[in-house]
Amino acid sequence: MKSTFRFYKTSGNKWYIDLPGWTDDIAALEMVLGADTMLDKVSGYTNECYLELSDEPFEGADPIRLIENLQQSIGGGNYLMEYFKGQPVNQEMWLCEVTEYVFAGLPEVIYADIAHHHN
Repeated sequence: MKSTFRFYKTSGNKWYIDLPGWTDDIAALEMVLGADTMLDKVSGYTNECYLELSDEPFEGADPIRLIENLQQSIGGGNYLMEYFKGQPVNQEMWLCEVTEYVFAGLPEVIYADIAHHHN
C-alpha cells in the first residue's frame, strides 16, 4: 500500500501528519521523538513536505526499519532511517499508533520518498 502523506509544521515548531479521516485527538498526530528531526531533514528545513510511504519497496525509496516494537507498551515502534537520498542520517524515531492506523499494523520496514507529484 503506497500513499502520499502531507506533513506540516506549525508556528510552534511542531510537526504533524495530515490525516483528514482521523477523528481522535489531533495530539496523536504530532510527530515527535526523532520523527520531527527526520521531517526537518527531508523537508529541507521548511514547514511542509509530502512523503510517499509504503510497506513495500518502490523505486527511489529509502527504508525506515523497525528496531523495537512498542505495541504492548506505549504503542507504535522505534524505527531507524539510516540513509536518505544517499546521505547517512542515522535518525532514530518513534512512530506512534498512527502508524498502525495508516498501515493497519506495524510494518517491519516503511519505505519513504519525497512525493514529487501531489494534489
